[in-house]
Amino acid sequence: MERKVKYTFKFKLECVKLVLEEHNPITYVSTIKGPSRANIRKWIGFYKEYGEIGLLPSKNQSYSVDFKISVIRFIELKKTSLREASIKFNIPDSAIIIKWQRDFANFGVNGLNSQPRGRPKSMSNFKRSKRTSDKPLSREEELLLENERLRCELDLLKKLQALIQAEKTKKRKP
Repeated sequence: MERKVKYTFKFKLECVKLVLEEHNPITYVSTIKGPSRANIRKWIGFYKEYGEIGLLPSKNQSYSVDFKISVIRFIELKKTSLREASIKFNIPDSAIIIKWQRDFANFGVNGLNSQPRGRPKSMSNFKRSKRTSDKPLSREEELLLENERLRCELDLLKKLQALIQAEKTKKRKP
């Protein structure tokens, strides 16, 4: 599944050429075409560094910890801006670098490790351990199991009653 892109390759190229070849100011192109001045500046930087290929939409990319550290060190040593660093290292958005810097400052190198994305897996595959022995249950064990089953049933009935009460109060209010 491809990422949805807000601006097409042709549109970006047209904006960049309006600035570089026709010598229009960035603010003029921004008001005529619609994208922000920051986006146009970023597109121009990628175009100057990588040519037309730099304007192609980027794929979702994961970066190694060493690469992230080298980007952070480069910014600290060379005192470059985030936009310059993102263009030099071909990172599509400088907000990514900001996140790396924050994670590195808060958690060190461990903060730069890739973390799983999305919702965590649920415990739907959790099952109670089955009895291992074939011996019949003692009277005490049977009573404990029945007690647990009855507690669950009672909890379920309480929740059902609470839902019914909530619906009744909701109907009365309007």
